[in-house]
Amino acid sequence: MTRRVLQLLIGLLLYGTGCALTVEAGLGVDPWTVFAQGVSIHTGVGIGWITNIIGFLVLLVWIPLRQKPGLGTIANILLVGTTMQIVLTLIPPVEGLVAQLLVLVAGILLVAAASGLYIGAHFGPGPRDGLMTGMHARLGWPVWLCRLTVEATVLLLGWLLGGTVGIGTVLFAVAIGPLVHLALPLLDARRPTARRQVVSAV
Repeated sequence: MTRRVLQLLIGLLLYGTGCALTVEAGLGVDPWTVFAQGVSIHTGVGIGWITNIIGFLVLLVWIPLRQKPGLGTIANILLVGTTMQIVLTLIPPVEGLVAQLLVLVAGILLVAAASGLYIGAHFGPGPRDGLMTGMHARLGWPVWLCRLTVEATVLLLGWLLGGTVGIGTVLFAVAIGPLVHLALPLLDARRPTARRQVVSAV
């Protein structure tokens, strides 16, 4: 349990750091961050704090979907945006296309590894992921269609509000799935237990 909690917390802190790097790169971010960025521009509230607020509002949508949050869900809402806000105030501006690309790739890789950590801790999905699975359960839509519908909507809204859409958005969309697929089996907290059970059985 201690290892799982630490894995969850480290994963969420790294996730927020990775998101901050993609924002600082200035080449485009993932759909939800585009939305948070757009809202931040119009409200003057930091993008990290907006990310926390959006996570809380998405959690409210879980109620009609009959989804139940876990420890990981609540920790996600509290830690990811807060970490983003802190990191963005600490790192210097990134100048030059090469530096921007390097920071962008580093951010995406960090988000993928962090996803493997916090999902592999098995404390419940983040608010946005739970929204997709809740829609799937209640509406009967395929998960990919739920994700496409929601993320296309927030991406469009964020872009209309002035959020940054660019090569980073495309690269994130193309790379994050395969990268998380690679990270999950390596960082699954239950995997060593399963191995020990197999050894004991033999």
